[in-house]
Amino acid sequence: MGRIDGMSQRKQQIKTKQRPVLSHAEFGQHKLMSICKAETVQSSQCYESRRYMPGLDGLRALAVLAVIAYHLNLKGASGGFLGVGLFFVLSGYLITDLLTVQWSVTGRIDLKDFWLRRARRLLPALFVMLTGVVVWVMLFAPARLTSLGEDVLAALFYVSNWWLIFHQVSYFSSFGPPSPLGHLWSLAVEEQFYLVWPVLLWFGLRYIPRRGRLVVLILAGVLASVMAMALIYQPGTDPSRVYYGTDTRAFALLIGAALALVWPSRKLSGALSFRARLALDLVGGAALLIVLMMIWQTNEYELFLYRGGLLLFSLAAAIVVAVLAHPASRFGKFFGQQPLRWLGVRSYGIYLWHYPVIALTSPVVNTGGLDIMLALQQLAASITLAALSWYFIEKPIRNGAWKRWRGQIYNLDQRRKVMSVRGWVTVVGLRVILGISCLTIVGIIFINDTHANVPALGSGGANPTSLARPGSNIPGVSQGSKTESDTTPLEIGKGVTVIGDSVMVGVEPDLKKLLPGIVVSAEIGRQMYQAQNAVDQLKAQGDLGDRVVIELGTNGPFTEEQLRALLSSLGQVQQIVLVNTRVPRPWEDVVNQTLAKVAVSYPHTTLVNWYQASSSHNAYFYQDGVHLTPTGIQAFASLVVKTINP
Repeated sequence: MGRIDGMSQRKQQIKTKQRPVLSHAEFGQHKLMSICKAETVQSSQCYESRRYMPGLDGLRALAVLAVIAYHLNLKGASGGFLGVGLFFVLSGYLITDLLTVQWSVTGRIDLKDFWLRRARRLLPALFVMLTGVVVWVMLFAPARLTSLGEDVLAALFYVSNWWLIFHQVSYFSSFGPPSPLGHLWSLAVEEQFYLVWPVLLWFGLRYIPRRGRLVVLILAGVLASVMAMALIYQPGTDPSRVYYGTDTRAFALLIGAALALVWPSRKLSGALSFRARLALDLVGGAALLIVLMMIWQTNEYELFLYRGGLLLFSLAAAIVVAVLAHPASRFGKFFGQQPLRWLGVRSYGIYLWHYPVIALTSPVVNTGGLDIMLALQQLAASITLAALSWYFIEKPIRNGAWKRWRGQIYNLDQRRKVMSVRGWVTVVGLRVILGISCLTIVGIIFINDTHANVPALGSGGANPTSLARPGSNIPGVSQGSKTESDTTPLEIGKGVTVIGDSVMVGVEPDLKKLLPGIVVSAEIGRQMYQAQNAVDQLKAQGDLGDRVVIELGTNGPFTEEQLRALLSSLGQVQQIVLVNTRVPRPWEDVVNQTLAKVAVSYPHTTLVNWYQASSSHNAYFYQDGVHLTPTGIQAFASLVVKTINP
């Protein structure tokens, strides 16, 4: 017996020595291969069993918090919209990594299964949010239903970005209350990527077996997208076309996809030397610093952003993703801590809910600056709604509970006693949401027709929702261009010329009363790049005086070079007066900073600080927050007249 036991022990020792020692990542891959080789396991279970990377959830939290800070107009997050770029790079990496795992294990990509999983992951929370927004608007802001119906339909079909482009709706500069669904453009870009990219990747993996060549081909797509953005963007104009476009934003997603091919998560080993680990963390820290600096300092109208800046940001984001995905990174462990991970897991719901909450609860006319208490309440409400959505909708459906509840939805009374509280609440909620959603979608056209002629809100008879669409009537001003000046025998305003936009159209009558003989050239929708034509016309007519007032910036941004070129074209004038703006949009700061910088450095130039003068005077503005009431017109005209030299 002793001999037999000894022989058994020696055999066992030999087997133990022959068994390879696997790292954590290798063990996970070995287990994955074993599971996927089992005939009873579906292929979808294979590639959903990847190594969990908590650091990436922390990065999601950073991205969504940056976007929220931007939409709250926080001064230290003028580039918070770049958080969407972080989401794009992350999506490109994770989706490609997921699909290549399936390809490596099974030799195929199950497109049907992939798309169904994406639908179960994304659609339920979207439907809940859309239903909540429509019900809120119906109850508390029925005037907004006029345009909300189109936004809902575009969101349901994931074409919000192209709908906004074709209807020329600016993400940055539309007047009046913004659409509570304006943020869904980014989800549309991602969903379009989810539809097309798996097919293209299948062709690439099938017919280009060498990963290096496939990566080069993807990088060529990155270059094409970056070039499209650079060529389409026109400095000093609204950048929404290149900001929304799938073609001009695809490079961020493709950079993430290329990273997944050269840095697959399943092949990353935690066994690194101290120096390698330190180098990894230092590189990740440097890249994160670039990301944070651009979020802090960038604004959406910088030429640099559309001529390589977004590419730089995406590359830095890809480096951060690569480091956080590595199991040996201490950087990744930090980002994987609570509460960042908790927020990151629920980041999709937070992104869905935050913008409707902000758009529907913020006052349109707000000249008092940031309301900290309101901002904190909006943030808390967004996170709470996202948490409820995650707990009762997203998580149960994602974990397959929807299959068990599918029959229970139609047989609730008999099963109520055996269901958990969360299951019962979810079933009831799904039933209610399904009913409301169907009624909403079917009746959306009827609702729009019913409310198309809703009486205007507030003073001036302006429907604030109509102001978010180009070509709308503007309160307090008449349509068309005005270049004629009334003259009286006194003509104390002779030699004064004013060039402005729709704000000046409303102010013109008061200026003529205060300065008879003044020449006013004001046109609705005028932007800085269009002002040169007005100057040329005034010169040709002999109406350009030696004192010139310029009020532009309401309808869009402009560069310092454009403003200086316009001022230089005025020739030798005695005085130039620049009037800054108050617009309830983030680009307000860009315009005012440019005007202030030029006013200080350009000869014979004075700045009228209308932004400061109108602070805490909500009564100066109609409900679009831009155009002036009679009280505001009097204040504006008096301020300008006081600045003009006699």
